[in-house]
Amino acid sequence: MAETGLLQIIEGALLAAGRPLTVPQLAELFEEHERPENPAIREALKEVAERCEDRGFELQEVASGFRFQVRQSLSPWVARLWQERPQKYSRALLETLALIAYRQPITRGEIEEIRGVAVSSNIIKTLHEREWIRVVGHRDVPGRPAMYATTRQFLDYFNLKSLDQLPALAEIRDLETLNAELGFTEPAQAAEGEGGPGLTVVGGTDHVPASPDAVEEATSLDLATVAARFAEGQVEESTESDAQPAGAEEADQPAAPDDAESETRA
Repeated sequence: MAETGLLQIIEGALLAAGRPLTVPQLAELFEEHERPENPAIREALKEVAERCEDRGFELQEVASGFRFQVRQSLSPWVARLWQERPQKYSRALLETLALIAYRQPITRGEIEEIRGVAVSSNIIKTLHEREWIRVVGHRDVPGRPAMYATTRQFLDYFNLKSLDQLPALAEIRDLETLNAELGFTEPAQAAEGEGGPGLTVVGGTDHVPASPDAVEEATSLDLATVAARFAEGQVEESTESDAQPAGAEEADQPAAPDDAESETRA
């Protein structure tokens, strides 16, 4: 098969798929007698990425494979294509997500011990519904509380290939510099079917703060900010009035009324 043909097939498949594709999945597009080796496909993907350098979209590898996505720098303009009110997440939810991301596997009780307040059941429910967290086991203690960890969808949403790409706690100091280096300040993936097949909008189409002191955008910088404060021995105080001390037990604990979230769902 000609190299040009391989590149065109890969480009077409990524555009048509509407989701990330792995190298084995791309290989399955070909009949067995013409199927290229995985190294050849990876080399073709590298060339596709180089061809995108001066375009408005890029080839990005995330946890689920390779995908085309709109460049972050273009999000202020591209985001205007959608009129729906963006989804909002509270500071308490972001703190909970950051703790799970950096200290997984972790139980609800351990999260409450660090935050100093009870975790609303709505927070856990919202994170489950977004498929950002999952139960990976149960702690071998009385009550056998569930242990939470992040998912592949979490990595895809925040434009990460693996958890290794999360900022190291010891390295998080200048958050403004970190924001620029990461390149995904507002890694919002458009809802299914938006932006056309195969093109993921990265940057601001899913999240916007409702008020500066009550709701924050769900960005990788939020995770880094919270992580930095934990690394320095500080416990982030939620802007919401969730000052009720956490209970000792995690399993089936009722949500504290003061920390109840009104998470707007897509």
